[in-house]
Amino acid sequence: MALGQSLRLVLAPPHPAGRPFIIAGVVVAVLGGLLLGAWAFWLGLFFASFCLYFFRDPARVAPARPGLVLAPADGKVVGVAPAVPPAELGLGPAPRWRVAIFLSVMDVHVNRVPADGTVTRIAYRHGAFVNASLDKASEDNERNAIALRLPDGRDMAVVQIAGLIARRILCDIREGDTVQVGERFGIIRFGSRTDLYLPEGVRPWVAEGQTMIGGETVIADLATGQVPV
Repeated sequence: MALGQSLRLVLAPPHPAGRPFIIAGVVVAVLGGLLLGAWAFWLGLFFASFCLYFFRDPARVAPARPGLVLAPADGKVVGVAPAVPPAELGLGPAPRWRVAIFLSVMDVHVNRVPADGTVTRIAYRHGAFVNASLDKASEDNERNAIALRLPDGRDMAVVQIAGLIARRILCDIREGDTVQVGERFGIIRFGSRTDLYLPEGVRPWVAEGQTMIGGETVIADLATGQVPV
């Protein structure tokens, strides 16, 4: 990555969800520095700087070709395998390809819509907070599952999953909303995972270990459903 691109990523403006944390850090730095001394100032400044970095929300440019499924989050692919979508979405018991993306605290945590469609179901479920890189996180952890109906009538799903230290999943879309590929739809605070369930018959182009860029990395092609040769 070029130096200019790296700087734009690091210096990207924060997502609105991060503003209360950033302001709190600044307040601690100022008041703590005046009342408690230099250590409180540096502690508050470090916290504010970390939150400014963590909640960064860089602009992304989606590929222009229609019919592509894009990564719903930044991070590392930790699983590519058939799996049954969350039961609460009502997408049936048939396994379909799932791509699991783990987001470390160093990744951008803004979630993006993977394909054009209409939100048909949003289902939040309480759960545990085990390490989000583990496969059992898809079943055990707190999650917010979203079903999308594509223009051709097929269904897919994206699931926001809380991680070991994440304690809040934010989702800005609602059932019935029409959404566009690459559009922001939420954020998960402080370490998490995002699972993408492709439409039946569509295979992913990515492999375990790959790094994803939310709203830009191509995960599948809805037109062919197959991996390119």
